Amino acid sequence: MRRFVLTLLCVLGCYTATNYSAPHTAEKFGDWSAPVNVGPPINTIYNDNYAVLSRHELTMYFTSDRPGSLGGDDLWFATRESVDSPWREPQNMGALINGPYTDSLPFLSSNEHVLYFYSTRPAGSCGPGDIWMTRRRNKHSDWKEPINLGCVLNTSADEIAPAFFEDPETEQAWLFYGSNRPGSVDYDVYASPLGEHGLAGSGMLVPEFSSPGRDTRIFIRKDGLEAFITSNRPGGQGGIDIWTSTRQTVFDAWSVRTNLGIPVDSSSNDGSPWLSKDGTTLYFFSDRPGSLGKRDIWYTTRVQMDEK
Repeated sequence: MRRFVLTLLCVLGCYTATNYSAPHTAEKFGDWSAPVNVGPPINTIYNDNYAVLSRHELTMYFTSDRPGSLGGDDLWFATRESVDSPWREPQNMGALINGPYTDSLPFLSSNEHVLYFYSTRPAGSCGPGDIWMTRRRNKHSDWKEPINLGCVLNTSADEIAPAFFEDPETEQAWLFYGSNRPGSVDYDVYASPLGEHGLAGSGMLVPEFSSPGRDTRIFIRKDGLEAFITSNRPGGQGGIDIWTSTRQTVFDAWSVRTNLGIPVDSSSNDGSPWLSKDGTTLYFFSDRPGSLGKRDIWYTTRVQMDEK
């Protein structure tokens, strides 16, 4: 337990000397651009949201309740030939993955061999909604039957919005997620360590990313120096907003959480961020004016600044 706590503190901000390699230092980026609607065939007149992309941005996994879904919300995916090519028609992930219940909020592991997601399916569950995972042997093989992450990570409360992060210094894998378990005013952010074969440890509250409001999906940049948080905490632009926090090195504390602001956040709902590996493209959902349906998938870009 002591090692677990120390490792989590290093994910959030280490204050003690370590024997790890030299810390990464923060990259510099320009301002975010005006968001762009991804458009059809990804977005429809229905709810299309919670997008995550593969490392090379050629496959998108997302949640939709469009016709062809087996339940209210299903997991869908779409592919494209290159980052400059149009998206092909999305496909439902099928009856092995989806069912008559809610299946939503996908997130890929760093090797892209595991897809974590939220489901309200009752069989094998620990609470009203749990985090599940499906595996595949490689990026060209089929996804296997989903497995519940177990009643150590999952509780009798609701666990939603999984987000995978691998610490660049310790190589420890973590799953961050939202939960309304006792001790949370609404939903707070928790983190569990991941072991071999997908075994998950118990969740620890992450106060740096939590507030008296609703705090759910987060995204931590691969170098561990920038975080994005979905929250309706006071001080935002609308109902749900994206907030951000940074640090200069992985041994520093996180900065005070700040609203990403206009034009990314709006008076509508904006959330569930996913950041590209180079840190220059941020995907998120929004129901702002200009959406084709109830919720659409949007993206915004920024330029990486040259170091002087």
